[in-house]
Amino acid sequence: MPLPYKHILIPKAKELRKNATQQENHLWYDFLRKYPMRFQRQKSIAGFIADFYCFDAKLIIELDGSRHYTEERSQYDEERTKVLENYGLQILRISNSDIDKKFNYVCCLIDSIVKKKCRNN
Repeated sequence: MPLPYKHILIPKAKELRKNATQQENHLWYDFLRKYPMRFQRQKSIAGFIADFYCFDAKLIIELDGSRHYTEERSQYDEERTKVLENYGLQILRISNSDIDKKFNYVCCLIDSIVKKKCRNN
């Protein structure tokens, strides 16, 4: 079953790719771009734009900067996660701080989750 997307979000997704954060670029260029399973950047899904998406693993990776830790934003992220999980997707939230300080750990975590999910599918 294809995931729903809003075509109107495509220009915004392209803009986000062009103006990616330092942490998004680090994860993309230094790990996900050449990962054996294909990941997409700034993928439009169900009215949202996911930072990274792997179709084979049904995995969304979201990088969270400091603005995600406000009460209002946390509530929005929680509601967004519920909507996306209803499509059978797993959402992995990673802080920008973890990208900066624990990059190898983050890469191992992603690899572990992808391999587990693909083995179980």
